[in-house]
Amino acid sequence: MRSRKPLALFAAAAFVLAGCGGGGGDASTEGPVTLTWWHNRTTEPMKSKWQQIADDFHKTHPNTSFTIEPIQNEQFQTKVPLALQGNTPPDLFQQWGGGALADQLKSGKLADITEASSGWIGPLAKNADGWKVGGKQYGAPYLMHAVGFWYRKDVFANAGITSTPTTVDELNAAVAKLKTAGIVPIALGGKDRWPDAFYWAYFAVRQCSVDTLKKAVEKTELADPCFTKAGENLKSFLDTKPFQDGFVGTPAQQGAGSSAGLVANGKAAMELQGDWQPDVMQALTEDKELASKIGWFPFPSVPGGQGDPTVMLGGGDGFSCTTRAAKACAEFLGHLVGDDVQKILAETNSGLPVTPAGVAALKSEPHKVIAAAMSKASHVQFYFDTAFPTKVGQALNDTIANFFAGQGGPDTIVKSVSEAAAGNK
Repeated sequence: MRSRKPLALFAAAAFVLAGCGGGGGDASTEGPVTLTWWHNRTTEPMKSKWQQIADDFHKTHPNTSFTIEPIQNEQFQTKVPLALQGNTPPDLFQQWGGGALADQLKSGKLADITEASSGWIGPLAKNADGWKVGGKQYGAPYLMHAVGFWYRKDVFANAGITSTPTTVDELNAAVAKLKTAGIVPIALGGKDRWPDAFYWAYFAVRQCSVDTLKKAVEKTELADPCFTKAGENLKSFLDTKPFQDGFVGTPAQQGAGSSAGLVANGKAAMELQGDWQPDVMQALTEDKELASKIGWFPFPSVPGGQGDPTVMLGGGDGFSCTTRAAKACAEFLGHLVGDDVQKILAETNSGLPVTPAGVAALKSEPHKVIAAAMSKASHVQFYFDTAFPTKVGQALNDTIANFFAGQGGPDTIVKSVSEAAAGNK
């Protein structure tokens, strides 16, 4: 979702979760195995990249083969918990860390790879901490991420916008200019709900201090008034009607009519999304020059907010292993964070590599800008739905999505966390 000190770039992003009930097995010795691998890259180029990376690993580790099942991102929320309740979960699956990882650990089926990863985890530094529970490693990231605005430089120019917004007032002014020009200012994939949460989260990190954000995650509560104020700021922004008609029913990433597709095909000017978006957009358009037409800027500052304007919202993509073939799985995770694979991932424009060699290999100018912003960030707030336990994060996202649809108020968002946390105990 870094010459620099090793991964100091993301040091502020990581957090280590306290221990939880249940537990996982150790990564132990085994013979020839075929790893069942669930990942979320269903489109090119990453779908083929993962296949090639698996094939290359098999050439040097002939005892390890793969059965790969690409799964649409939104399906993981239900498929993984169900699989972990059964007898044949995947050996290797997409893992975003945080509270969801802690919840999954209760199944007893996740592998403790602390010892198995000791030879390769070091260069990841603090990046790996989001995949720890109680000081033990239960997975690892292969990319880190940051959320910000992707925009069409050509569309901005056609609307007379000469610079990217640095304040919410400037963002509102840009929205007004784009409307006057007959262009959808911002695309939003409200059908999938999680993109809505980026807006509330960013208003929260701009409104609340870093200490307040950390305490909120630690205590699983949004008690500070700044979180209610964030909802009020969001309401004011929604009142400007910056999105396309019918955004509540628009998917985020599926098809040319998705929010990603609208920007990719020049039908909307911008979208608040993760640094993986160029990869997603390119698969949804025939425009081979898209990369030269898009740029990136961080979420603007909010007047009167207590938050540090350098704070970023982000997270990471990683994988966890289950216990059946944990040794081979852990070896493959080590391969993914090796310099060769990290350099390959740097070329895909789908995130920020987790090793210094990978970051140095970034070629996309927007991703270099994102990496620079991350290096200056005083704190990187993990997505709230990831930082909180699964049920709490889902309740928060659902309430925010309902808020976007005109239901509830700023206080409803705050209450959703405390109520879900009470029911999660």
